[in-house]
Amino acid sequence: MNKVLVQIRKFDWWMILASLGLTIMGLVSIYSSSINSGDFSAFKKQAIIFGASIIIMIAISFFDYRGIKENSYLILIIYILFILLLAGLFIFAPSIRNVKSWYKIGGLSFDPAEFTKLILVIILAKYFSYRHVEMYKLKHIIMSGIYMLIPVFLIFFQPNLGSAIIFFAIWFVVLIVSGIKFKHFIVLLCLVLILAALGWFFVLQDYQKERIFSVIFPDYEPLGTGWNQRQAKIAIGNGGFWGQGFGSGSQTQYGFVPEVKADFIFSAIAEEFGFISILAMISFFGILFWRLTRTAFLARDNFSRLFCLGMGIWFLIQLIINIGSNIGFLPVIGVPLPFVSSGGSALMASYLGLGIYQSIKKSMIS
Repeated sequence: MNKVLVQIRKFDWWMILASLGLTIMGLVSIYSSSINSGDFSAFKKQAIIFGASIIIMIAISFFDYRGIKENSYLILIIYILFILLLAGLFIFAPSIRNVKSWYKIGGLSFDPAEFTKLILVIILAKYFSYRHVEMYKLKHIIMSGIYMLIPVFLIFFQPNLGSAIIFFAIWFVVLIVSGIKFKHFIVLLCLVLILAALGWFFVLQDYQKERIFSVIFPDYEPLGTGWNQRQAKIAIGNGGFWGQGFGSGSQTQYGFVPEVKADFIFSAIAEEFGFISILAMISFFGILFWRLTRTAFLARDNFSRLFCLGMGIWFLIQLIINIGSNIGFLPVIGVPLPFVSSGGSALMASYLGLGIYQSIKKSMIS
């Protein structure tokens, strides 16, 4: 019992309080946005997954993270398993709004892409931690890129552009912080720009291009493609400083803003709980990034350092894209707000990552 208490004292409680604060804010908003319809199933599912995620995070934190770091075969087997799960979506997943991203298991949905994000962070941290002194070699950029491109290819054609961008961004930024040569960085950046141009003409669908147009030209199809972001911005403006109150947001409660439990939960929180709630949310995220960055710089090994940075990159990019799409600076591509948006797979994968983080953090306290 004493050993357990000692381990509990070693937890990063700042990180735990920040993540719990974010998830509770999300749960309150999900419950509030369900009042008008009277359907609280999304709230109940999220609450159950939240409880299970906390238990899993604590359980994972008691394992030595070096069991993952030093077992290449285990990481590779898990990676291959989730690649197979991503491929299986095309055969076994139901088509929901012309997208095949989830397995339906009873009343729950399982999105393997969310867990694959965490696996990519692990596999990149593992790969670069042993090769950081050889990052001048082009083969390591190519090999790590293959690990990223396989899931990106499968996810892009679901189609799920948002998750595909997150995967690429995690790889690209981890690659940079791992210390690639400047000339390789320039070549890679040029290649990205070329691929983006080709993607615009030959890959992106018309509706995806229209979403980008609606950001560049806010008055573009205000009753069509631009409707969602226009309503989200109205909701944010309605909130003012203190908000319209629990269950009282006109845009949120009456369906003007779509997906208020997921993609547009930021605008729902802003409308009903005001700027003060957004300030609290940003503070929680600030604590989360501070703890991840601090631990990365104090870490005793490269795997721990790169894993913490990879987690921070994952959450930061999703935060920027989600809030950016809510306020009209970025197109809507279906990226959830970490720890806040409705979605059991995303929530559990995030807390799984925090479990590994806690194991790393505890190992630093002797």
